[in-house]
Amino acid sequence: MSKARIERVLKAMKDAELSQLLISDPMSIYYLTGYYNEPGERFFALYLNESKEFTIFLNELFPDFEFENIRQVRLNDTSDISEFLAKVLNSEQKIGVDKNLPARFLLPMLDKHLASGFVNGSSLVDNVRAIKDVDEQEKMRAVSAINDQAMVAFKKLIVPGVTEKSVANQILSIYLELGADDISFTPIVAFGKNAADPHHFPDDTVLKPGDCVLFDVGCQKEMYCSDMTRTFFYKFVSDAHRRVYETVKAANQAAIDVIKAGVALNVIDQTARQLITEAGFGQYFTHRLGHFIGLDVHEYGDVSSSNTALTESWMIFSIEPGIYLPEDVGVRIEDLLLVTDNGSINLNSGYSKELEIIE
Repeated sequence: MSKARIERVLKAMKDAELSQLLISDPMSIYYLTGYYNEPGERFFALYLNESKEFTIFLNELFPDFEFENIRQVRLNDTSDISEFLAKVLNSEQKIGVDKNLPARFLLPMLDKHLASGFVNGSSLVDNVRAIKDVDEQEKMRAVSAINDQAMVAFKKLIVPGVTEKSVANQILSIYLELGADDISFTPIVAFGKNAADPHHFPDDTVLKPGDCVLFDVGCQKEMYCSDMTRTFFYKFVSDAHRRVYETVKAANQAAIDVIKAGVALNVIDQTARQLITEAGFGQYFTHRLGHFIGLDVHEYGDVSSSNTALTESWMIFSIEPGIYLPEDVGVRIEDLLLVTDNGSINLNSGYSKELEIIE
């Protein structure tokens, strides 16, 4: 159990005038307790309250684990979940529940009035998770370094006659050889016009000269995730495509240059978006500039035009501008940035963003 992390959540609860909280997000439970499980359809939750009488609800099928200062309640597949919760929850107080709690468990809790009110308590953990402690920062540096190394190997997979799918199928083995534990998401490998689809799924498209080659890839190490995008060109690059690339690269760097604690997230997005718009490609930048990352590859929080929250030191998020010209080309360049008091640290500075042509 991480006492420091739980104390930060308890403080957030106090600030929100909330005396109890039920957390069902498995990764948040891991973040606070060190115990990870994928419960499937079964009930799995951590209960925190102001009196520090903590309880974790586990199915009998789940692995044993020694929890410090957390009482275990074991359930089976025929248990009446609400009955067990009623013995722990304070029915005279409001309770916060997170966005992951399935309706099949929440609705009976509402029907049986297990608390005086139910409120969205997701932000109480999400905002704590957004600020990475020293251990998390080191793990994010390490997993991102693997991604930098892997990109060198991925580029070598680009040879005559190769298909997107054949390249994508080799990515996991390269990560494992470099010391990663797994991929952090299904890799995107896109050639030519396929890269104009930001979430293209690798298919049997064969590489041809003049194609862009987009890799959006990430791996996992010690539960933490990396995410990185680089775009290359095969054999040659046209002047028009070079202009697209250089615009995206400039937008990526412009956004990075304004990052520091206290800057609004929408200002960072606007900085990149304005540069792309002034270059004449505004309508072809079709997504937010970035997302938060850590134990999940997409964590709560984003770098978007609608997010007016201020950055804080030790947040980590992606900066990934892109231009996507239908039936022609797609270019995206993505780095992970660790916010500091006076700027940021690029966790993917180990791989260049200069335009590269693969011969």
